[in-house]
Amino acid sequence: MSADSQPCPKCQSPYGYQDGNLWICPECAFEWALDVVAPFEEVQVSAKFLDANGVQLQSGDTVRTTKDLKVGSETIKSGTKVKSIRLLDDPVDGHDISCKIDGFGSVYLKCSVVKKDS
Repeated sequence: MSADSQPCPKCQSPYGYQDGNLWICPECAFEWALDVVAPFEEVQVSAKFLDANGVQLQSGDTVRTTKDLKVGSETIKSGTKVKSIRLLDDPVDGHDISCKIDGFGSVYLKCSVVKKDS
């Protein structure tokens, strides 16, 4: 292990890198400080929800889909506006956004298929 990398305390990836005072895991996006001596379970985890462009998302944001999404026999078209998203701490089948879309009802989306609406 070189001085330029640290193992991630969350996923044990050996590729942690330093950014300012924090260390960052490129595999799970966990951030930590080396001076924290508390076990991982006690460390407050700030989940990062990044859209397709790498912009931080928050619950209540309005987003647009970046591609056509098949939902049953229907399709949510690219560019569909989705208001008041809710970010999920516990993803559902890999989907980390819960929302309602007019004409489709309640659906789950992945952050990677939406972009924050400005």
